[in-house]
Amino acid sequence: MNKLTTVLAGLLLTLSANVFAEQHADAALKHATAASAQGKAGSAGGLVEHAKLALDESASASLVAKSIAKNHIDEAGELLQKAVHEGNLSHAPAATKLVDAAIVHLNSIPKK
Repeated sequence: MNKLTTVLAGLLLTLSANVFAEQHADAALKHATAASAQGKAGSAGGLVEHAKLALDESASASLVAKSIAKNHIDEAGELLQKAVHEGNLSHAPAATKLVDAAIVHLNSIPKK
């Protein structure tokens, strides 16, 4: 009985970790999309604000994600970090391209 409880607890933990990763990845995608819209409108400051939020969410997702999802989340996080840097330099077009590339990665995460 003890082994069964341990196995079930491990399975539940694994499944819940994937759910948390997906929730954070969805939030990152939402903020990245908003960052892209701000960048396309020429607002580097607005882009940076939303890109930072997307970066925070992608970092949270990366902590619990596994496999292919983790690779996409990590790559999106790197691109978002570069976008924040470019946005802080008021390079909205370059930052927007980076955010859009991050969005491609976030959209590539397999859904459960």
